[in-house]
Amino acid sequence: MKKGHGMDEAFAIELDKRACTELIFRLARALDRCDETLLRSLFHEDATDDHGYFKGTAGELADWVFPLLRTMERTMHTISNVLVDVSGDRAASEAYFVAYHDLRDAEGAAMRMTAAGRYLDRFERRQGVWKFSHRAAVYDWNAMEPRSDRWDRSPASERDFGKRDGEDTLYAHLAWLRH
Repeated sequence: MKKGHGMDEAFAIELDKRACTELIFRLARALDRCDETLLRSLFHEDATDDHGYFKGTAGELADWVFPLLRTMERTMHTISNVLVDVSGDRAASEAYFVAYHDLRDAEGAAMRMTAAGRYLDRFERRQGVWKFSHRAAVYDWNAMEPRSDRWDRSPASERDFGKRDGEDTLYAHLAWLRH
């Protein structure tokens, strides 16, 4: 605890950090479940995004990213090393990511493209609510390799496989809280 910070202020800063971290994790969920409504709810109306090959508003990001994601069979964005700095109603973070993308190459072969890097996010608290005001992606490495998935993914399989929409088991799981 910094000199001059009371316990209440330190606790409030920790809650702010947690709120921003939760936004980062929810954005990963929105991408992997292709949940456009969730993604749009995480950004302020005037927020921006810079993925290098895409630069624009958060709304334009949603318009661009979901058609692209739907061309893929599966994605999984894993997030780690989240560090958030808070200054009043503004916060900045760095979060490491490894994103797995199951897709088909030009010849139709099952491939996995893995991208790794960091998200540099800015957040603002407006009217008491934290949301993204800007996201930038910094890329560190990537790989493309043949997939080795050997699970039976047929309807007869006993496994519950993730889905890329509201039919994913997650949504029924969360609905339990509301009933």
